[in-house]
Amino acid sequence: MRVTIKLFATFRDGRFKVEEQDLSEGTCVLDVIQPLNIQAEELAICLLNGKDANEHTVLNDGDTLALFPPVGGG
Repeated sequence: MRVTIKLFATFRDGRFKVEEQDLSEGTCVLDVIQPLNIQAEELAICLLNGKDANEHTVLNDGDTLALFPPVGGG
């Protein structure tokens, strides 16, 4: 299955902005972030097709996964 992965803010450092990946059926968010060296605790916002998701959410063909770290500022 093919999934689009979008990284935001510091998650892009040394990685990518947007990438399509071929993944196995039954792949969950945790399976995507581990090879990127992103810990589940680092995820502030995880959106799957624009809706709230978590590290155990299973992905489907054609999904778009957006990952955000905690963002500060003022």
